[in-house]
Amino acid sequence: MDLTTLRAVLSDLRPRLLPSRFEKAQQPDPATLQLGFRTLKGMLWLELSWQADAPRLVQIPPPPRQGAGSTLSQQIQHSLRQMALIELVQTGFERVVEFRMAPRPGHPAQRVLVLELMGRHSNVLLLDEQRQVVALGRQVRDHQSRVRPIGTGDAYIPPPPLQGQPPSSAEHFERWRDRLRLLPLPLRKALPQAYQGISPPLAKQLAGELLTTPVDQLEPDAWYELHHRWQAWLACLETERFTLDLKGEEGYRVWSSHTDRSGGAEGNEGGLALALGHWYRSRIDQRDLQRACDELRQRLSRWRSKEDLALEDQRRRLAACADSADLQQQADALLCLPAPNRDEVDQAQKLYRRARKLRRSSSMLQERIHHHDGRLQLINGSEAFIDDLQAAAWQPMASRLMALGDLRRELEELLNPVGRQERRQRQQQGTPQPLEVISPSGLVLQVGRNHRQNDWISLRQARSGDLWFHAQECPGSHVVLKSSAGLADDDDLQLACDLASYFSRARGNVRVAVVMVPTEHLQRIAGAGPGTVRHSGGEVRWGDPMRAETRLNSLEASSLAGSKG
Repeated sequence: MDLTTLRAVLSDLRPRLLPSRFEKAQQPDPATLQLGFRTLKGMLWLELSWQADAPRLVQIPPPPRQGAGSTLSQQIQHSLRQMALIELVQTGFERVVEFRMAPRPGHPAQRVLVLELMGRHSNVLLLDEQRQVVALGRQVRDHQSRVRPIGTGDAYIPPPPLQGQPPSSAEHFERWRDRLRLLPLPLRKALPQAYQGISPPLAKQLAGELLTTPVDQLEPDAWYELHHRWQAWLACLETERFTLDLKGEEGYRVWSSHTDRSGGAEGNEGGLALALGHWYRSRIDQRDLQRACDELRQRLSRWRSKEDLALEDQRRRLAACADSADLQQQADALLCLPAPNRDEVDQAQKLYRRARKLRRSSSMLQERIHHHDGRLQLINGSEAFIDDLQAAAWQPMASRLMALGDLRRELEELLNPVGRQERRQRQQQGTPQPLEVISPSGLVLQVGRNHRQNDWISLRQARSGDLWFHAQECPGSHVVLKSSAGLADDDDLQLACDLASYFSRARGNVRVAVVMVPTEHLQRIAGAGPGTVRHSGGEVRWGDPMRAETRLNSLEASSLAGSKG
């Protein structure tokens, strides 16, 4: 969050937040605080984050209760109890905001909550009446910073002064241009080095296509156009007339010029600070989902390598047992001699014992090979589930993160050996929550989003008359149409086929072969992982993944009966 965005957020918050009464503090993660203030119109929640890669001050919808027991949140709760927020102060071009608190409006401030949004140096600090640090988000030790170490009990020292010149609309064009032309640098470097408050996104918004052009190669018209945008940006800062323009993957901007205005009011519903809160939450959740998926894929890759090595070793051992029949024939030949002597009988007995041992070993090795094959199938199916979660733009991000957590815990249970007590605890997990979609005829379609859910809907909850769908010869989710509750028509069957094709590794195909089998024809495979079944008979139909995705995107919330899974 750069200075321009911070100014825009404060401009939006001040008329709605001042004055207000502090009521609640909670800390959902180590670098984020959520503060609730009571205004005349109700509760207003702010999120203050000093995460190195996403420091921010935004408004958020009422959050779930979480993190109220952290030390920092308890200190803030105790220190600011029943106090009034009387000022939101930000001076100059520094990204530092002071929340000044007093016993009641009109009284001098007795507590100050300072939020510093400075990249990896971001922090939050609670100050007392003498501006000494009572609590802070992170301690800065001497070995971490020689310039500004700070800890509990220290006097608060502001950040070091910024380099560069404070921008001013009164600066003449020629002086402004000469300052930027002091060094032959590209505009993306010249702007932040010459002036304060210029972030990389703002430099791109000001310079546009000229961002990488050296300042000594700019034409006069380009200088005038750049100066016009510069003055428009400064006018927005001075008049605090900000508008939020959400630009999708490109980010956003909170100011506009007369020559570069495009949908400035977009995203302003409910307030600019709240719209930015939604924007940041969406990006952070997407980042967290990507990181979690990458981490789980790496673990699956390590598990696969381990299983591949074990499987290769067992197959090599099995190949070495292939001569048991030859040994048996050699022993038979010795005993079939007309008059075998003592040594020949002993040799035959040894060959028989060796053959029996190899046959026993062969049986055990085949069981081990079957075991490792089953674990590899679980790994392949888990990768399909991860692909499903990343592609499920129709599903709320919170549900996707929850489903990924369920899959991670399930894999820990299936692929990591555990003790008896821990196994008993894992078996006491709650009821699986598969995705449930209502078919055109009003029947329920259940979609398993992990191995445990596949097993639950296909074998444990299935009733006589239900139909099971799965992409043919391809890892993916089980889909069960609850046709035991009513007569299914062709549209229901087609939707089930489309869903089975979409929730599979064959999602990228135009058409996918899908097997439809009555659930009473399914059989659990002994010794295999959950959700691994065999079936007899069945009918092959065709599913359209794109049609399923369109259907999922258009479903209303009431149609998604169980999106927790």
